[in-house]
Amino acid sequence: MNTAKIAYKPVGMALGAASGAMSGALFKRIWKVTGHDEDAPGATDQDRGWREILLAAALQGAIFAAVKAAVDRSGATTVHRLTGTWPN
Repeated sequence: MNTAKIAYKPVGMALGAASGAMSGALFKRIWKVTGHDEDAPGATDQDRGWREILLAAALQGAIFAAVKAAVDRSGATTVHRLTGTWPN
């Protein structure tokens, strides 16, 4: 394993944590803007129906995946520009 790939590991972990926080904040904002309650329903929320729970879970998953992919790709592109090596 070369030095750039080893050096990218902690950067990748930090970017992963940041993308999780960003996606959570974005989901909460979108959930509020779309006219739903302040908090998204949890899977065991007795007062919410299946439709709302599954919609919230699908939306949250899609946002998380998109934000994570964008952050990971940006980090890898930056490392490639700086070092000439693509991190894996």
